[in-house]
Amino acid sequence: MDTSAGFSGAELPRIVIRPSIGWRSLGLQDLWQYRELLYFLAWRDIKVRYKQTVLGAAWAIIQPFFTMVVFSLFFGKLAKIPSDGIPYPLFAFAALVPWTMFANGLSQSADSLVASSNLIKKVYFPRLVIPISSVCSGLVDFVLAFVVLLGMMLYYGIIPTINVIWLPFFVILALVTSLGTGFWLSAMNVQFRDVRYTIPFLVQIWLFATPIAYPSSLLTEPWRTIYGLNPMVGVVEGFRWALLGTQTAPGATIFVSAIVAVTLLVTGAFFFRRMERTFADIV
Repeated sequence: MDTSAGFSGAELPRIVIRPSIGWRSLGLQDLWQYRELLYFLAWRDIKVRYKQTVLGAAWAIIQPFFTMVVFSLFFGKLAKIPSDGIPYPLFAFAALVPWTMFANGLSQSADSLVASSNLIKKVYFPRLVIPISSVCSGLVDFVLAFVVLLGMMLYYGIIPTINVIWLPFFVILALVTSLGTGFWLSAMNVQFRDVRYTIPFLVQIWLFATPIAYPSSLLTEPWRTIYGLNPMVGVVEGFRWALLGTQTAPGATIFVSAIVAVTLLVTGAFFFRRMERTFADIV
């Protein structure tokens, strides 16, 4: 029996994909429809990162831990940098945990489009999924390093105060900063491949421009608030305040950092969507 006779060509569902012109919406509805793809890409990134490695997920702890050891030796012991009354190793590690999540997310998302070039050329899906999955995959490393941080807090006898309820906000702020910067760099990296060579330099400069090895309390107002134009300043200082109970509460700095982080995210997402129409041709 021929069942096709009852259907005309006009009744068949069709999706026509055309290149966008000018600025376009973010397509958040498409992102929600492809949420399962976001999960699988994030899980793929996690497996690829630790596949055939000797230490496996321990690298998520080794990187911030040994950086803390170096900072404690040179900045804590030799340079005698103040640490707001907190033991310097704990002071540095509490900052390195969110920083490592941010830095790894930025580096991986910036190169994510080029690394997924075969997928982009063959299949249609919201391209925003790729850098988002790269950043979200870093949450596993963050959790592992955070457990070590809690162990260090117990070792030094420091118990979190009620301020710890703000901790998820600072984690989200770090993710927003990483994702916003990743949107900009990943779209630019498709057009200009030398962008990837500037990323390690950018991360290194950003590291020392963030109060990880030193406290922002060394600055006085209004410079401390202006310092918050670096969104990771609010993240790091807020992280220490929420977990370690430092007396240098973020104050106005956190508002400045949050505004800059959201601005990076929104402008980066729109720039990414504008450049998206050329990805399959260039990548």
